[in-house]
Amino acid sequence: MTIGAWNEPNPSFSVRHMTKDGSVSRVGRTLFGMRERPPKPLLLMIVFGLFLMIIGVTAMAQTVLVSLHVANASLNATLSGDAATVRTFVNGLVAPSDLVEGASPERASSIDASLGSVADRGQILRIEIRDPEGVVRLSNEKSAVAGSATPSAAFHRALAGGVDAAIIGPGSISEVVGAPIPATELVREYFPLLSSDGTISGVVAIWRDAAPILAAIDKVRGDVVLVTLSAAIVIAVLLYLIFRAAQRRITRQTEQLVESTRVDALTHLPNHGTLVGELAMAIESSRAEATAIGVILLDLDNFRLINETYGHEAGDGVLRQLAISLTSATPRGWICGRYGPDEFLLIAPSADLSGLEVVVGKVRAQLVDEALELLGPEKLPITVSAGIALYPEHAGSVTELLSIAAAVLAEARASGGDATRVAGAVEEVSAETRSFDVLQGLVFAVDTKDRYTKRHSEDVARYGSFLAAQLGLDAEVADGVRQAGLLHDVGKIGIPDAILRKPGRLTDDEYEIVKQHVALGDSIVRNVANIDIVRTGIRHHHERWDGRGYLTALAGEDIPLVARILAVADAFSAMTTTRPYRKAMTIEEALRRLGDAAGSQFDERVVAAFIHGIETVTDAPLPGIERAASPVLWVPSVSAA
Repeated sequence: MTIGAWNEPNPSFSVRHMTKDGSVSRVGRTLFGMRERPPKPLLLMIVFGLFLMIIGVTAMAQTVLVSLHVANASLNATLSGDAATVRTFVNGLVAPSDLVEGASPERASSIDASLGSVADRGQILRIEIRDPEGVVRLSNEKSAVAGSATPSAAFHRALAGGVDAAIIGPGSISEVVGAPIPATELVREYFPLLSSDGTISGVVAIWRDAAPILAAIDKVRGDVVLVTLSAAIVIAVLLYLIFRAAQRRITRQTEQLVESTRVDALTHLPNHGTLVGELAMAIESSRAEATAIGVILLDLDNFRLINETYGHEAGDGVLRQLAISLTSATPRGWICGRYGPDEFLLIAPSADLSGLEVVVGKVRAQLVDEALELLGPEKLPITVSAGIALYPEHAGSVTELLSIAAAVLAEARASGGDATRVAGAVEEVSAETRSFDVLQGLVFAVDTKDRYTKRHSEDVARYGSFLAAQLGLDAEVADGVRQAGLLHDVGKIGIPDAILRKPGRLTDDEYEIVKQHVALGDSIVRNVANIDIVRTGIRHHHERWDGRGYLTALAGEDIPLVARILAVADAFSAMTTTRPYRKAMTIEEALRRLGDAAGSQFDERVVAAFIHGIETVTDAPLPGIERAASPVLWVPSVSAA
């Protein structure tokens, strides 16, 4: 069963709830009317966008750089080839005298034909030889001969011995002389013309169609773009997956962080702050609708002693177990959470106010079956005390309501624990207890000190009276046994709580302190008249048949009969009652152990009578049967004021 949501249209928090099997479920809600969501992944989105932008810029830059490198490489390759042609064919073919005005026309015609042959073999569109003033003296294109162009910087570099090449696009100055070259984009090259003596006598100009080079560049550029875009797409997908996984983790951690401010990490229930906020909103809603609210403040009995005896890990286990039991027992529409270190708060809507104590009873019933296994074969019982208060009957504000619940819880704890108190309730007192006397006051004092001790004493009184009847004792002695049973542990009033309620085995020193309760009890009642049999039972009910008991180590028949009867009744009650350090045994197991101890710890005749009576008598007193109202010990001639 999952709890934590009011049946009203105003949800208030997002919290995990523990189910009975220990699993966790989550109900999405808002805190004080504000919906809490993790922030949108703006930062990661920006980073992802920047990554994509960087990839795009890198791809463009890479394409440009590769294109430039390919263009340069292509030009250099073309330039190298043409330079070799110039060195091989032109430099040895042309003499300085061929570049002066008035040179032999026959020789010029022969050289022009040779240049045309070189151009055809090298797929050159035009080849010219110019003198130092830029006048074309020789060319494979007759229309260019004797023409001139203004010498450019590239021309002067070649004239100075350098080499120059450039791609000339449409509309650019190509420095072509004579008939236009039909190609729209050209590669222009200038080479120095070297004479046989190594001097520069002119410049060789070559024009080529740039289309093959540009086509190669475009192809390389397309390949680079394709590879780069493919890589960019792969990287973008990988980055998207990585960022999405990172964002999911960040979102999950953010949700957990936000939730941790409202949820107790150990029990996965609403924490103190969330509960107070929930209660405040519930009270505001109830005030507006003129309805009521109930709160139950539960406290784990002996939690501090559990931590001190078994360690905090065991204490945490108890808290988790109580959280599971609360979640299972609390009806839908209630709110349940961890209010303090060992306290839990339940908030009930107006429709369920009549069932507050019923819910506490369900929790207790579940805890009986869910005792923790710690050291050894015995199980540690878990009990709770509870304080109940109502709005607006007992309080008109959050603080006042919680304070009253804490006060009535303190009353429940003060009575020995494992109790429930309701604010404003007055416990009904039986007619018998209204005639208060000294010994009855001692019983009440024991109840205030430790509820278990009082219940145990009542059981011992029942078993002792029953055993006295089985042994055939007269009514006066049987009544003395009953009174001794009620008061046999009255000395535990003086035992420190840390020892009396310790949820574990006592140390030797602690056990020595506990032993003194028989002497202290005897001292407490010694000045009350006419109760010698009661004093005898109080002082000697821990003596053993074999002489190894305390305090005076009596043995056998030296032990007063009332003490031997109380010893059996005391042991049977202790074994069949849940103690702070272990769960109750079954009746069968307790009777078996009594039989095993007959003749050593107990009087064999008394044990046999008790076992026979429990097994055969129809109305024999048994553990778990509702007790009658606390009996009056005795009625003095003068009632105490």
